Amino acid sequence: MARYSLLQRLIHWIVAIIVIGMLAVGLTLGYLGFDGAKEAFGQSATNLLYNFHKTFGVIVLGLMTLRLIVRLVRGRPEYQPPLPRFNRIASEAVHGLLYVALLAQPMLGWAATAAGGFPVEFFNMKLPALLGKDEALSKILFTLHAGVGWLILALIGLHVGAALMHAYVKRDAIMQRMSLF
Repeated sequence: MARYSLLQRLIHWIVAIIVIGMLAVGLTLGYLGFDGAKEAFGQSATNLLYNFHKTFGVIVLGLMTLRLIVRLVRGRPEYQPPLPRFNRIASEAVHGLLYVALLAQPMLGWAATAAGGFPVEFFNMKLPALLGKDEALSKILFTLHAGVGWLILALIGLHVGAALMHAYVKRDAIMQRMSLF
């Protein structure tokens, strides 16, 4: 059975777990806003949520950069059995869009945060701002950040749906390419 390397599989599952948490926090903060989150959770918990979101965004950026490098060096295993043309194109499109979105999303968040005049944190370290303060640009970038978040959620739905179809309907070995065991 053709499989991704262990490093590729580990990065995939670590990123998947982090992104699910990031989407939950991002949707919560996006829905409530800072003031609503502060009312609902208190100042320190809200600050912790924002710090968590920024920190793990930087981690996703690092892991996705590593994943892209490993993918370029190691490639990917062929589908066994080979996918019909439409399914292969759809699979490659979803995977490609996930890579782009998961690299762009943390960069948009970093830029939006910096343009808003807020600190970009990695745990308790302040990272350099990518942009100078520009509130109008910050709003645009945060809107893009939110839109890409919804795109990631939709792509994950397609990705998980296809994986479940292969595992439980087609009962082929496609899902084994990325399984840890």
